[in-house]
Amino acid sequence: MKRLYIFLGLVLAVLLLLPGVLSNYWMEIFILIFYYAYLGQCWNILTGYTGNISLGHALYLGIGAYTSTRLVMVFGLTPWVGMFVGALLATAVGLCIGFLGFRFGLRGVYFVLITISFAEIGRLIALHMNSLGSFMGLFIDFTPGFWNMQFRGNLPYYYISLGLLLFSVIVVRILELSKAGRYLVAIREDEDAAESLGVNTFKYKMLAIALSAFMTALAGTFDANRIFHLSPDRVMSMGLSIEIILRPIIGGMGTVLGPIVGSFLITLPAEWTRAYLSEVGRPGLHMVIYGFVLIAAVFFFPRGIMPLLNRKLKPFFNPDKE
Repeated sequence: MKRLYIFLGLVLAVLLLLPGVLSNYWMEIFILIFYYAYLGQCWNILTGYTGNISLGHALYLGIGAYTSTRLVMVFGLTPWVGMFVGALLATAVGLCIGFLGFRFGLRGVYFVLITISFAEIGRLIALHMNSLGSFMGLFIDFTPGFWNMQFRGNLPYYYISLGLLLFSVIVVRILELSKAGRYLVAIREDEDAAESLGVNTFKYKMLAIALSAFMTALAGTFDANRIFHLSPDRVMSMGLSIEIILRPIIGGMGTVLGPIVGSFLITLPAEWTRAYLSEVGRPGLHMVIYGFVLIAAVFFFPRGIMPLLNRKLKPFFNPDKE
């Protein structure tokens, strides 16, 4: 285990120094890798550790983005504060979804349908509210400065996205080692058995969805102040929810490093093929290749890449257990 922490420390040191040799294009790619890894980690807290599948996580991202942006526009409140207001609002919505789903014992496809329904309701509300820009969305004024979470160039966004990712890793690792984390895994493996042993399954599932929604919403503010535009079809779409879940599925659900590994495996090839095919006059074809790669990954690694990596690397990181 000591070797693993040393290795992860070296990886972190490399990532901290990497911007010194990266072009602007590659820095943008790494920002996307960190961003989607963070979102995947947030989703992983709910689905990876409790087994309750959500297909509406873009709702929390949108709530965080729109809330912090409106607070800036109306009250001039810095996004660094607005992001936590948005996160609390997203948590309230998540708890509402969780109460309806968990209190009435809805599992599997029925819980999935609830998350999809709420996400679609949120998207439609944003589409028809003039204060949220309706279908045109909100265009955010570019006013560079730390206070506004807006910067010239990608370097600050690189470190903010990396910071978010590190934050999520620490939170998930602490959760994994805690009593609550063990209860969540027990719920995932056999909820009825966990309940029969005295685990308050409702309480811990509500904890998981609240934490997942809160952390997801934080990324909404980051995205809004990096892109300078919000629209319901971009930040609250089903497509984005699917993008969020692909990373932990490919990397390995219920693991700390799975969403990160999945983000590297998916984002890099996706961006390479998109850029190359656009240059040769085949825009959009990268999505076909992307789809085949994902199908192959799910077919050959149904539990994700991490179980395979654990088996291959275990002799090196844990030699005493061999």
